[in-house]
Amino acid sequence: MTEMVYGTIPVGSGDPVLPRWWRTVDKWTLSCILALFGIGLLLGLAASPPLAAKNGFEPFHYVQRQAFFGSVAIVVLFVTSMMSPTLVRRLAVLGFLAAFVALAGLPFLGTDFGKGAVRWYSLGFASVQPSEFLKPGFIVVAAWFMAASQEIGGPPGKMYSFVLTVIIVLMLAMQPDFGQAALLLFGWGVMYFVGGAPIVLLVALGGAVIFGGTIAYSNSEHFARRIDGFLNPDVDPTTQLGYATNAIREGGFFGVGVGEGTVKWSLPDAHTDFIIAVAAEEYGLICVLAIIGLYATIVVRSLMRLMKERDPFIRLAGCGLACIVGVQAMINMGVAVRLLPAKGMTLPFVSYGGSSVIASGIAVGMLLAFTRSRPQGQIGDILLRRGRT
Repeated sequence: MTEMVYGTIPVGSGDPVLPRWWRTVDKWTLSCILALFGIGLLLGLAASPPLAAKNGFEPFHYVQRQAFFGSVAIVVLFVTSMMSPTLVRRLAVLGFLAAFVALAGLPFLGTDFGKGAVRWYSLGFASVQPSEFLKPGFIVVAAWFMAASQEIGGPPGKMYSFVLTVIIVLMLAMQPDFGQAALLLFGWGVMYFVGGAPIVLLVALGGAVIFGGTIAYSNSEHFARRIDGFLNPDVDPTTQLGYATNAIREGGFFGVGVGEGTVKWSLPDAHTDFIIAVAAEEYGLICVLAIIGLYATIVVRSLMRLMKERDPFIRLAGCGLACIVGVQAMINMGVAVRLLPAKGMTLPFVSYGGSSVIASGIAVGMLLAFTRSRPQGQIGDILLRRGRT
C-alpha cells in the first residue's frame, strides 16, 4: 500500500551509482536547471560584450568565464545530487561553518568594489561572496535543528535555529546586504511554518521584520536611499531602474530582435542584476515567461515530491532550498520591473557571477538529492525507530 500511495521506486543497495541516480532523480527539475544555464549563456552573449569592451577585454571575456563557472557548478550539482541525505547534511555543516567564518571576516578583510557594501573577498583573479555559499548550508543546518526538536527527548532545535538566524541576519545587515538577510529569514520562516509553527508566532515574526525595517530605514543611508527610490513615482531615466524599465517597455511581446537591444550599453549591471531587462528587450515577454516557467517548474516539482517525504529533516531542508531559489529569482525579476526595491541580487544560473552560479549549483544539487525517489518504509517502523533512540 505504501508503494501504491507514494509511488516509490525500489532500489537495491548494490546497484551502480549512476543507474540508481538516473532512476531516482527528478528529470524535469534537472532539465529546467540545464535550460536556465543555457539561457544564461545566451543572454551573456548579448549583455556582456559592451562591459568587456569598456574594461579592455575580449568581446566574450565574461561569457567564457561564465561558461567556466557554470561548468564547475554543473559538476558540483551532479556530484551533490548523487549523495545520500546524510552525507549532504554532513558536508553542508562543514560548508556552513567555513562560510560563516568567512562572513565574519568581511569587515576586516573584505572589499566593496566601489558599490558601498562590503560583501566580497578579492582574490585578484576573481572575487568570492561568502553569503552566496552560506545560504544552502544555513538552510540544511537550520532544518537539522528543527528536525532534531521533533525527536523524543530532542534538543530545543527550533530555538537554536532562530538564534542562529538572528545572528546571521544581523551580520548581513551590517555589510549592508538586506536582500540576502531577507532571503535567509524567509527561508527559515518557510521551514518553521512547514515544521508546525503557530500562526500567531509567524504574525509576530512579520511584525518584528517590519519593526526592523523601520529601524534600518532610520539608521542606514544605503537602505533608505533604495526605499526612497522605490517609492518615488518618478523614475530617473538615467538610473539602472530607469534603463531597465524602458528596455522592458521597448521589448514588447516579441522583442526588438537578437543583438538589437540598446540597454546593455547603458546598464553597468546588465549581465548580472538586470540581465532580465536584456532578455525582455531583445527576446520579449515570451522569453521572460519561459524563464519564469522554468523556475516555477523547479519549485513546484520539488515541493510535490517533498510532500511524499516522511523524513522531517529531508522535508524541511528541501522546502527551504526550493523556496530560496524561487524567491531569489522572484526578487531579481521584481526589482527589474520595479515591483520591489533594488536588492543587488542575481538571477540563479542566469546572471553572471562565479559565487552565484556555483552556490546555486550546490543548493540545487542538495535539492535534487533530497527529492530523489526513495523507499519510505512503513510509518510504524519510523515511529518505532524514534522510540528506541
